[in-house]
Amino acid sequence: MKFVHIADVHFDASFSSLSSTDNLISKRKLEQMEAFRKVVEYVKEQSVDYFFIAGDLYENENIKVSTIEFINNLFKEIPNTKIFITPGNHDPFLKESIYNTFEFAENVKIFKSESIEKYEDENVQIYGFGFNDFYLNKSPLDDFKLGKSDKPQILIAHCDLNGISDANGYSYNPISSYKLNSLNFDYVAMGHIHKTNFDADNNIIYPGSLISLGFDETGNHGMIIGEFKEKYLKLDFVKIDEREFINKEVDISDMNSQNDLIDYLSTLYFEKLSLVKIILKGNRKIVINTREILDLLDNPNIVKIKDETKLGYNLEEICKENSLKGIFVKKLLELKNKDFYSIDEIEKAIEIGLQSME
Repeated sequence: MKFVHIADVHFDASFSSLSSTDNLISKRKLEQMEAFRKVVEYVKEQSVDYFFIAGDLYENENIKVSTIEFINNLFKEIPNTKIFITPGNHDPFLKESIYNTFEFAENVKIFKSESIEKYEDENVQIYGFGFNDFYLNKSPLDDFKLGKSDKPQILIAHCDLNGISDANGYSYNPISSYKLNSLNFDYVAMGHIHKTNFDADNNIIYPGSLISLGFDETGNHGMIIGEFKEKYLKLDFVKIDEREFINKEVDISDMNSQNDLIDYLSTLYFEKLSLVKIILKGNRKIVINTREILDLLDNPNIVKIKDETKLGYNLEEICKENSLKGIFVKKLLELKNKDFYSIDEIEKAIEIGLQSME
């Protein structure tokens, strides 16, 4: 039997990290839909028996009915494939949620409860459960025991492997690696972590998000394909997302003007579909305006610039000077003891002033 495993599609996500570039959010949402279509086309062409979606198919707060209709129409194109969905912390099974109010295709099985359900046919035993809220502090797997079977036994779970509570005390179905291994499932189709841990010799797998949702999700994104021959499992990872998100650090310590920086960034080469965030480092001697740099930059791959530089002047030494610069810096630094301005604002004013005195 063949299966495809994806997770964390996050349909109708905001893609807020891409807001600095015109039309890029809309373009990325279309690419997200196309990526999902590619998965379904593969399922259809390869006559895949089972399709696992391990949570966070969509964003509960933002999901549009038109998006769900797009998804469901694709499900109808693969009527001979059994589709299993485990609601996650971003798309929990709630009374008013899409999962409960929309009529999905007949081949779709949604795990509606936080209690473990079992599905069985002539080929396989499949176990799953879903979130009924935006968090799940105690995993139902903690007290679960798996019986023996001659068929492959598969778990679908949106879970936080070796997870702990967040700052607000919430957890997202935390389960230890030790416990999950001890259950002896033949395959565990996980969701929640957006980076894949794929290893062909491992059977407890995060596929990662189907496409990258931002610059904190670098690397390849796609789907897991698997095939059981009796109980022997063969796995592979297939890249679906054609774009690559890249974080590139640039040291500007030796640059003498913003134009020098713009000229340098314009020469950088990246693959056509790459999206790049430049992270500026070093001790700056120039005034940085990231919005202005992006507007003037002749490099379509660079869509975001983050300034992590430090002020390149030794302010203590300048204060000692018997000069206009020394008096200027000393007076502005005295404002640190007042509540009117932040340290960043004061340093920016010093920077602009010293630049004008060069």
